[in-house]
Amino acid sequence: MQWANMLSWWQWIVVGAVPPAIVLLYFLKLKRQPLAVPSTYLWHKSIEDLHVNSIWQRLRQSLLLFLQLLLLALLLLSLAGPSWMGSEQLGERSIFLIDTSASMGATDIEPTRLEYAKQQVAQRIDEMRSGDVAMIVSFADSAKVEQSFTDNRNELRRRLQEVKQTNRSTSLAEALRVASGLANPGRTSNIEDSRDFQVADAQEATLYIYSDGRFPDVKNFALGNLTPVYHPIGTETVSNLSIAALTTSPREDQPETLQAFARVKNDGPEKATVDVEVFIDGELDNAKRLEVEPGESSGVAFDLEGLKSGMLKLRLDAKDALAVDNTAWNAINVPRRAKVLFVTPGNEPLEIALGTDRAREVADITQHAPAFIKGAEYRKQAASGGYDLVIFDRCRPEQMPQANTLFIGRAPPSEGWKAGEKVAAPQIIDSDRSHPLMQIVELGNVLIAEAIPLFPPPGGTVLIDANAGAMFAIGPREGYEDAALGFTLIDEDRVGSDWVLKASFPVFVLNALEYLGGSRTSLATDNVQPGQTVTWRSDTAGETIAVKLPDGSTVDVGRSKLNAFKFTGASEVGAYDVLEGGKVAGKFAVNLFDSLESDLAPRMELKVGDSKVSGITARQPARRDVWKLLVLAALAVLLFEWYIYNRRVYI
Repeated sequence: MQWANMLSWWQWIVVGAVPPAIVLLYFLKLKRQPLAVPSTYLWHKSIEDLHVNSIWQRLRQSLLLFLQLLLLALLLLSLAGPSWMGSEQLGERSIFLIDTSASMGATDIEPTRLEYAKQQVAQRIDEMRSGDVAMIVSFADSAKVEQSFTDNRNELRRRLQEVKQTNRSTSLAEALRVASGLANPGRTSNIEDSRDFQVADAQEATLYIYSDGRFPDVKNFALGNLTPVYHPIGTETVSNLSIAALTTSPREDQPETLQAFARVKNDGPEKATVDVEVFIDGELDNAKRLEVEPGESSGVAFDLEGLKSGMLKLRLDAKDALAVDNTAWNAINVPRRAKVLFVTPGNEPLEIALGTDRAREVADITQHAPAFIKGAEYRKQAASGGYDLVIFDRCRPEQMPQANTLFIGRAPPSEGWKAGEKVAAPQIIDSDRSHPLMQIVELGNVLIAEAIPLFPPPGGTVLIDANAGAMFAIGPREGYEDAALGFTLIDEDRVGSDWVLKASFPVFVLNALEYLGGSRTSLATDNVQPGQTVTWRSDTAGETIAVKLPDGSTVDVGRSKLNAFKFTGASEVGAYDVLEGGKVAGKFAVNLFDSLESDLAPRMELKVGDSKVSGITARQPARRDVWKLLVLAALAVLLFEWYIYNRRVYI
């Protein structure tokens, strides 16, 4: 505790002289006490009355003198303006943003990062003063208002305890929009609560962000009347191993044998050795030991002899700070032929690749000219989900189909997709070979005549990168996925790319049919992350299906207008069963597979629009005045002195 010195040295001398003056004046008081005494004592008592007017004599004990000195001391201290340096005070309006994403379940801070963050917020709530209001917003990939603005601290504490951990990825953008809508004018908040302190005019608010910062920068956002305070949660030297990817495909030399591919990432500061275990339908099938360098990832493959369908589970035998990314699942369903529409003005190399025996085994392919997508038949099939995959070669539809798509030489007309200016002879510099579309696809010597750089929507992934930008990318669209190739394979002058002459091209085409066409499953996509919508297609006539969750409970799902079943309850990682007529019709898996969430080192600075918000690792000091308390104490002393004076006969 520190006291602020508000007086200069000579002022302290003046103040220090006041108490002795009071004592001297107290000696001068005549203290006569009428008593009945014998007459022989009359002159002796008079002489004593003269003696009490003398200053220099022994000080007698007096409660009134003590109280007067105490009163004076309290008043002088209050005039001096004493204060001490304590922790930072809350503002009048506070907004608490609490990260509940998967990484906040890390145990490098006991019991977990989320529980520690809730403890910090609880302390803040306890420090609220009369008239202060606060609200609580939890966020992961979406935001949830746990408690709107209120001055009821008990209600804030209760709602704070109800904030739950999720296994989802993180996005701060929506949480900021919610907070901004309540603090800045023109807000879009639709919160209705009789206890809400919202007003039409803008009001300043302090925005407290409790997170480890494992999310992308927030772009194109203005804080306005929000004053951000970022509290990083987590230790900087935390270690974590994670399963970054898990897929299955037939072996290239033995198509009848499935092979599982996994990628293990080490986000710790030291080299790690871990046992990787494979389970099939709950039974241990194989295990391998893997070494992973710090900051790097290593791949591992397992042969799945004789496996046609089932649930594959991969587990890392590791004790690290985050458990949710140590296990991954992959559903292997009985293959079905995908319904594929191929729209092209003519592309002989691609037609040959789509006409192979293997391609015909996995897909039923229908080819049309670009004029077809302007007709009524296409609109009907596209709107009803009649296709699993539509390949648009150098053309774009006015109406996007209810299906996965592959665009060649064009960017999808979907929201969020953008294309740059055409560039000549871009050079490929990298590709994401862990993605199912790029498995066993070698692009090191591929030449491209010209291309358009692609910019996928939020949540998209760049699969082929060049010196001029992204050449191949994939992005989500309401339960579907759109992939786009930024260059043509062949044009009217038979110029485009020599990729069609490479051995990896038919492999890529087959990957596209299997992944985007869903030939291995009835899912719109095999790669499901927590919180994503799962679209299940079925040829049965039933109006409902049931989904069995990892905890054993079941949820009924009705058929949508687009002839598909959309399941929105995939919030937990694990294995899910799809039941049709009470029987298992297929399986799907939900995995974290998020490099940002698995890299647990907290960010010490956030980027919000054009602002940089530095992290605060300790409570900020703030001056706290105590003169009001001293004045109240002085008033209490004054009242007590008045009481003693009026009751002095009994002292």
